[in-house]
Amino acid sequence: MLAESVLEGLDPEQRAVAEAVQGPVCVLAGAGTGKTRAITHRIAYATLTGVVTPQRVLAVTFTTRAAGELRSRLRQLGAPGVQARTFHAAALRQLSYFWPRVIGGDPPKIVDSKIGLVADAARACGLSLGRTELRDVAGEIEWAKVTQHRPEDYPAAVVRAARRPSTEAVDVARVYAMYEQLRRERNLLDFEGMLELTAAVLTEHREVANQVREQYRYFVVDEFQDVNPLQKMLLDTWLGDRDDLCVVGDPNQTIYSFTGATPSYLLGFTREHPDAKVVKLVRDYRSTPQVVRLANGVIDQARGTRHRLELVAQRENGPEPVFNEYDDEVAEADDTARRARKLIDEGVPAREIAILFRINAQSETYEAALAAAGVPYVLRGAERFFERPEVREAVVRLRGAARAGADAETDGTGLIMTVRHVLSGAGFSDRPPEGAGAARARWESLAALAQLAEDMAADDPKAGLPEFVAELEERAAAQHAPPLEGVTLASLHAAKGLEWDAVFLAGMAEGTLPIVYAKTPEQIEEERRLLYVGVTRARVHLTLSWALARSPGGSQLRRPSRFLDGLTGKTTTHMPARVDRTKRRVTKGPQPCRVCGRPLTAAVERKLGRCEDCPSELNEELFLALKDWRAEVSAEQRIPAYVVFTDATLQAIAEHCPESLEELARIPGVGKVKLDRYGEAVLGLCGV
Repeated sequence: MLAESVLEGLDPEQRAVAEAVQGPVCVLAGAGTGKTRAITHRIAYATLTGVVTPQRVLAVTFTTRAAGELRSRLRQLGAPGVQARTFHAAALRQLSYFWPRVIGGDPPKIVDSKIGLVADAARACGLSLGRTELRDVAGEIEWAKVTQHRPEDYPAAVVRAARRPSTEAVDVARVYAMYEQLRRERNLLDFEGMLELTAAVLTEHREVANQVREQYRYFVVDEFQDVNPLQKMLLDTWLGDRDDLCVVGDPNQTIYSFTGATPSYLLGFTREHPDAKVVKLVRDYRSTPQVVRLANGVIDQARGTRHRLELVAQRENGPEPVFNEYDDEVAEADDTARRARKLIDEGVPAREIAILFRINAQSETYEAALAAAGVPYVLRGAERFFERPEVREAVVRLRGAARAGADAETDGTGLIMTVRHVLSGAGFSDRPPEGAGAARARWESLAALAQLAEDMAADDPKAGLPEFVAELEERAAAQHAPPLEGVTLASLHAAKGLEWDAVFLAGMAEGTLPIVYAKTPEQIEEERRLLYVGVTRARVHLTLSWALARSPGGSQLRRPSRFLDGLTGKTTTHMPARVDRTKRRVTKGPQPCRVCGRPLTAAVERKLGRCEDCPSELNEELFLALKDWRAEVSAEQRIPAYVVFTDATLQAIAEHCPESLEELARIPGVGKVKLDRYGEAVLGLCGV
């Protein structure tokens, strides 16, 4: 009965996956179709029906976060004990275990980053490379190693693959050869070498291979379209002559070919396993029909080899995707920030909004625009959450409190109160510090832990501090950070595997998407798949935008991405650089100070409309009254104070002393929703 209950709630295709518990299985899963649900229920069903014991299963993922999510779901389904690891984690575990027996001596040290060793190798070769060049060369060495090309083969391989390294291929080959020499001399092992050495140990030592194959008899590989030749070699070594393998992937989301990943193993799975069962998951539970329709339109125009996976929307209707054209990138960023602010005012949490772009260099303009609009943001791919000093300190304090038994015995609220009390010792308070900077970043990290405690208490009112600490430790091991309260800024590559209620795809212009150096048909198609990935990140709200010029006043020579041809219809709106005065002013060139006329660059200055050190007519009594009122609203509505109004907005109100709703609406940070919600109260404080 327990096994049968695992199948309940699955759609017909997901159930077909779950019931295909033996033999080779290939799952072609479109974006948002519940692939993780399907494969976890398959593993659980197989273990509960006695096909395999949990300890004999190895589920391979590409990120520690995905591995952690698999283990968590399997525990909930009654299948604890399943090993879910990345290729590298599984290889390291095996290599460390067998090293004393088959190799002996001191095991090599794992190289977390190649940059330092590549720099030493370049110097030994008489080359002077900058930081960017070193990073590029390190990437080329990784590509060469995962595609199994030695230093002497590299120049010819680059030509065949149509790669365009920033450093001459012959020089890369020289640095590559020296890198390998130094690595061996220093007894170091990089991630690629770890996979290669593990496969070699299994191949050369039959007793080791037999032991590993006895331990793991049942394999599941997620994101199979991203497997590279080196990973495939290790997987084949693990399998031996067996075929209990289930692979899951979406060829339309192949966006890492530049790293050596190839969808050929996914698309060629039935050639390698002629008796494989193939199941397609196409019911999209993530996005509205409007978003799904656009996603299908993007991939329908793909050329060359591809696999047909047309998504079928399962959600109710939502708004149509919006296409906006701007005079310049500054206007695009500013209006995007304004629209994000409007969504937040309408009730969409900031953490459910993302602004995605093709290259990380585009982030800076959006950081400035969001700061000026008083919108909190989080940079995806920045420092790992659990490695932040304040988070490490907080976890130590929470762990100590759990050991000391400092757990309040109340229904649900006890955990929240206990966590907040412990975090207060690390500097957390109910109200965030003024302004931005390190203090604000520290507070937001601790606030994320406090919010996680609230989420856990809501899911399980009986959960206590020990359970919360265990959750933190599991998340830290999987690098599964709690969501921070801010709009996510991320590249399209970094956004894969994530989803939000609202997504802004920015910079959708020729030369940026597809990127200017994408020349071959294969490279162009990979850029198209990047757009597809971006579109399918959105659940409800989707906006695509581009700018005709890079800088205000520049020549407007750009045009929208070719991938949007035939998709924008009549919905494209040209948004000029100047907008209505009741909305946030976006002007060509820096905003001038209203006192001295100096161009304003700092976010706070732009909101105030003047230099911070220029004379102001601040009504200090009103300013203090506004802050007290905001604190009361924040406590009553249980939201951070800055969500009501930022300090800069309150200061601007106290300087202008508006006498009507129209005047209040002209102040940056006061949108229509906030005007309706708080306008009368603010005017009352102003004496109106």
